[in-house]
Amino acid sequence: MAPNHLSVREMREDEKPLVLEMLKAGVKDTENRVALHALTRPPALLLLAAASSGLRFILASFALALLLPVFLAVAAVKLGLRARWGSLPPPGGLGGPWVAVRGSGDVCGVLALAPGANVGDGARVTRLSVSRWHRRRGVGRRLLAFAEARARAW
Repeated sequence: MAPNHLSVREMREDEKPLVLEMLKAGVKDTENRVALHALTRPPALLLLAAASSGLRFILASFALALLLPVFLAVAAVKLGLRARWGSLPPPGGLGGPWVAVRGSGDVCGVLALAPGANVGDGARVTRLSVSRWHRRRGVGRRLLAFAEARARAW
């Protein structure tokens, strides 16, 4: 599918369930990578080591004290990602959410923008997800080009 067969328009109300499922599927596909990245940063490793050291004396089990903080942290990160990124943001001054639509009318991507913190900051992408069946075909690139054009116009 060539990117020129895509159009970007504002989401219609009847497409909301489909867009929510697309966002949830996108989070599910990336949550393990995000959790791994977040938990391997030095501050997170320091907190996990401190929690493990404290739990070792309480639980009297080295293995349990080592694994329990990691499992709890991974679960917290995954639940936080699903709650935050698996839903539509509140409507902002930039309109949207925006959907990428194939020529046949199939919704294949979603984009949500929010205005920058200060006047003149442009916009920031708050949600971006492409349907699993349409990935690697230029849909995300087209949505980001639309976001850049919209931010410049803002």
